[in-house]
Amino acid sequence: MGSKVLPALVALVLLTAASEPPDMAARFGAREDVADLSLSPDGTKVAFIAPGPGQGSALYAMGLEEGAKAQLILRTNGKPERLSGCHWVSVQRLACTIYGVVDGAGDLLPFSRMIAVDATGGNLKMLSKRENGYSRGLQLGGGDVVDWLPDEDGTVLMSRVYLPDDHLGSHMGSTAEGLGIDRIDTRTLASSRIEAPDRDAVEYISDGRGTVRIKGRRGPSGATGLDTGIINYLYRLPGSRAWQKLGDYNAVTQEGFNPYAVDHDRNLAFGFKKKDGRLAFYSVALDGSLREELIFARPDVDVDGLIRIGRRNRVVGISYATDARLPVYFDPEIQKLSASLGKALPDQPTIRVVDASVDEGKLLVFANSDVDPGVYYVLDRKTKQMRPFMGVRDAIADVKLGRVKAVTYPAADGTMVPGYLTLPVGKETAKGLPAIVLPHGGPGARDEWGFDWLSQFYAARGFAVLQPNFRGSRGYGDAWFQDNGFRSWRIAVGDVMDAGRWLVAQGIADPAKLGIVGWSYGGYAALQSAVVDPDLFKAVVAIAPVTDLASLKEESRGWTNFRIVNDFVGTGPHVREGSPAQNAARIKAPVILFHGALDRNVRIAESRLMASRLKDAGAKVELVTWDGLDHYLDDSAARSEMLRKSDAFLRTAMGMSL
Repeated sequence: MGSKVLPALVALVLLTAASEPPDMAARFGAREDVADLSLSPDGTKVAFIAPGPGQGSALYAMGLEEGAKAQLILRTNGKPERLSGCHWVSVQRLACTIYGVVDGAGDLLPFSRMIAVDATGGNLKMLSKRENGYSRGLQLGGGDVVDWLPDEDGTVLMSRVYLPDDHLGSHMGSTAEGLGIDRIDTRTLASSRIEAPDRDAVEYISDGRGTVRIKGRRGPSGATGLDTGIINYLYRLPGSRAWQKLGDYNAVTQEGFNPYAVDHDRNLAFGFKKKDGRLAFYSVALDGSLREELIFARPDVDVDGLIRIGRRNRVVGISYATDARLPVYFDPEIQKLSASLGKALPDQPTIRVVDASVDEGKLLVFANSDVDPGVYYVLDRKTKQMRPFMGVRDAIADVKLGRVKAVTYPAADGTMVPGYLTLPVGKETAKGLPAIVLPHGGPGARDEWGFDWLSQFYAARGFAVLQPNFRGSRGYGDAWFQDNGFRSWRIAVGDVMDAGRWLVAQGIADPAKLGIVGWSYGGYAALQSAVVDPDLFKAVVAIAPVTDLASLKEESRGWTNFRIVNDFVGTGPHVREGSPAQNAARIKAPVILFHGALDRNVRIAESRLMASRLKDAGAKVELVTWDGLDHYLDDSAARSEMLRKSDAFLRTAMGMSL
């Protein structure tokens, strides 16, 4: 009897499951299955980070032989420690960054530390400098590896933060302070000092052969001690220990030469510098002449991506984004390889080499598209065999995604604004759709063609989604950036509103079902749009939004970047006029706000202020918060909740069925 009943019960369960609609919020809200992949020096294993519960994460290693299984190395619970950036330092050992945010000393404090661990999970070591009860100051940054030293198995060159130690009069005490470079055996922690700690140092660049050739120092800050954004770069001649001036770079305005890499063989520094108001790729000779050569520029967009390969991080090309991001390779072999990969993966046109074995005989390759979140492949260049290793979003592997189309639309002053339009599958020619304008964060950022989990979720739920690269976005040069999206908020927010008007004018959107969704600056633009034109958008979703420009400036008080943030936002009438919380009474549309309590980018107090002002004005508002999350809500359950609630909120506001 049991043998007959069991299949019937199974059939009933399957039938019930099949009849239930898929939980799209849970599928799209799930964190990526794998991240930060790294190929071992001998090309036989891949290490990767997988998500755990909450913000937790786990490091695994997996052999590439047939039937290999992933082996757990270590895990963190995300309260607050999280894993990122794990990289092999030998065939059997990895170095990782642990980071997090803690609530302490009356403020939110970000921290990072570097550790090393065997691929079996043993011999865990702290690579960052350790503090003790006599340390003077607080070490937030844990340093970075500046040279992986592939010829010295398990040893690295690493920047480390030194704090003065008041335990003077003993062998423990030290007055050393600032950022220095140490050569560290990751197995034993035996170390030797390569560059003495420098209180004003912010960056070191190695030549990939174990020699530090460039140092960046914080520019003069005057009596205030606040950063100005100026970095004074120094360099050394081959074989010399004396520092010479390379040039000054303004990290705020992007003026000056910004070095990224050193070519040991050609004795050159590679980096970016503006040409005709747009970033271009240059080289500078490190032979004493400082001879500068333009390598590649575009007349329409910034050249802003550096392509490296191998364990010495050698530069093989650059990239830039017009409608889509495009590579330009200087290495003939890599150019040939790229062309071959393009033919092998025609449905995944965005392709990049993630990592390589020491001899570059094996490569870890990532490929994706607008309708494919991506797959990692392992390529054996000797046998010319390539096989899939792992996909990044299995939860939506069976979901058909909407194509992303590059579009332009006219702003009120006639300027053509670029953006990306995603339509629901099967609705490519439909009219009168429910629609969402989705401005990006930043504002010093831009959207690019490709897979985007947020826009694809809303498209899967039946919305047309337009992502505008409004004026104030980076990537298009100084003229497009204006004075940034806060100082020039009227232009930036005007472009965002014109995106909605264009959707209606084209017949794509039903004007009664037009909403706006934004994260960070995008949330600010969403709220401020509802202030400027209260009748345009019928619902506003703001995730971790800036709501008050004066508060945004004050959040940096007490930190060295206060002057930079203060100048970036500016002073004058636009601070109040451009603050949604100060103009909440003008907003008619219902608003839902989402925010994490450990958000250092934008404090949760801004969303609380916005909710309070809207309630006082009699508006409909809901605030959803999470105690242990930061700006990115890097938690599958939280993201799923945010998607589910925002979808229901939009549908209710637009009179749609749930």
